[in-house]
Amino acid sequence: MPLISCNNVSKIFYHHRNSKRLLRQYVTGLFRRREADDNTFYALRNVSFEVAKGESVGIVGSNGAGKSTLLSVITGLAHPDEGRVEVNGRIAALLELGSGFHHDLTGRENIRMNASLLGFTKKETEDLFDSIVDFSGVGEFIDEPLRTYSSGMVLRLAFSVAVNVNPDVLLVDEILAVGDQSFQSKCLERIRILRDAGKTLLCVSHATSLLTQFCDRAIWLDHGQVVMQGEIHEVLEAYEGRTVPNA
Repeated sequence: MPLISCNNVSKIFYHHRNSKRLLRQYVTGLFRRREADDNTFYALRNVSFEVAKGESVGIVGSNGAGKSTLLSVITGLAHPDEGRVEVNGRIAALLELGSGFHHDLTGRENIRMNASLLGFTKKETEDLFDSIVDFSGVGEFIDEPLRTYSSGMVLRLAFSVAVNVNPDVLLVDEILAVGDQSFQSKCLERIRILRDAGKTLLCVSHATSLLTQFCDRAIWLDHGQVVMQGEIHEVLEAYEGRTVPNA
């Protein structure tokens, strides 16, 4: 059984050009499936692929290709308008800086809240707490509101929660573009440990050197559609040369 399965997944968004019309569209959409029109666009269109347990898969594409939307659909933060997504395992996701964190809560409260959302009991969270704080390096500020943290501190805490909850799948969206070199190296080493332990990695990055370092294969998205998927070096070579297969 695949750990992640996407079957003809599409996600439709609406252009915000006419608020009155959009309201009518929204009400209409509550009662019947609507066809896409001039005020809609497909962020994802008929995307299908599977990820097996232990695989490391990179997702590439230009800005606006649908990469982040795809990760959001897989985590359940967004729902597909068409198709089906199945995930068989616990996902820890780093989709954007501090995603899932509440900036008026303290670091301690955010750790507890995120662990609870991942299904951990209070005792399990307390057992993990010291490891999370130690890895993040923000112990001095753990009882301060997150809004007082620098962006690097938020990153460290978010990453530490994600890698310490023993996920079946780790989703990473350009998160390592933020933070100092020392912590980036620490994060990469932890990702390597998780991968070597048989965890599944789904990673979005413009840094192809990272993708070749960590991923076995890749999926190339363009305008919400899968252009190519396969062995990492073959896909990256085609993507960097913008050579569409069988074109």
